[in-house]
Amino acid sequence: MRTLTAAGLPATGRFLSKAGWVSRVWVGDEYVVRLINDQRHRDAYRHEATVINLLAGSEVPHARHLAHGDGPDGPWYVSERLPGRTLHEAWPTADSATRQAMIESLGSALRALHRVPVPADLLPPWLAAALDGTKPWAAFHPPVVGAALQQVEAARRVPGHDARLLADVADWVRERLALFAADAPVLVHGDLHGANLMVDQGRVTGLIDFAEALAQPADVELDIILRWCAKARDIPPTPNEQGLDETTLTEIPGLLRGAYPELFEREHLRERLNFYDMYGELTLYAHHPYADDREAAHDRIVRLLSGHNYLDELVW
Repeated sequence: MRTLTAAGLPATGRFLSKAGWVSRVWVGDEYVVRLINDQRHRDAYRHEATVINLLAGSEVPHARHLAHGDGPDGPWYVSERLPGRTLHEAWPTADSATRQAMIESLGSALRALHRVPVPADLLPPWLAAALDGTKPWAAFHPPVVGAALQQVEAARRVPGHDARLLADVADWVRERLALFAADAPVLVHGDLHGANLMVDQGRVTGLIDFAEALAQPADVELDIILRWCAKARDIPPTPNEQGLDETTLTEIPGLLRGAYPELFEREHLRERLNFYDMYGELTLYAHHPYADDREAAHDRIVRLLSGHNYLDELVW
């Protein structure tokens, strides 16, 4: 494989091809090779390499970065292979004690991640471009607190938008910005769900895919984790696979709270999580290319304004 040659590694051994949302992946005995298949994320691997460098010397379990670059097949990234399987793969057959151990290990990994020193302005390049209007699109996660009103203005530029609704949303956002005034940004993975966690023998061997990592309040991490628990069938690991049955994930929020209680101890946590959800729905309403998806986001925004969303389905 010429990518391995470009990385200065032996192009030998067996590799299993796997699909992905943003990357094509080849998993070998020692290495994992990824190639970008979504050109909106061309700089994702450069950003990921930067984030992995931040993890050096920390207690965060992660795959060691070996090389990255840009070649005839597009941007590429090579990392070591971690032991085990993804949490998505391991969860259905794991017994209760193993499940508890895995989530306790996840809590320790997240606590370590959120203690890593991080530049306050760290943003993935594709997300920065989406926010500054260079390449606007439905960058609905991870949420960026300071950009929420920007998304209201972007939605107001959409033909046929609901002006009265957006006026209410703007007021709703302004009323809640004070909830985040005292937050210090930490390093947040930004896309942490079952497919981005490697586990083996009841422990997390690595958080993987840091392409969406950024500096935000620590509880931003809960936005995707809790969403995955509530709507796992809508968050499959690849476009061609099925997500897990949400009814098998009901214990995760409580287990994670027990393992990393301070992540759940923010004052007004439910309102903060609602804010992160509103950010995501606004970006979909403002930028999604399909009218049906924009209308669905509109309806979820209406529900959020009344204080209800996917969190109603969780016990945490």
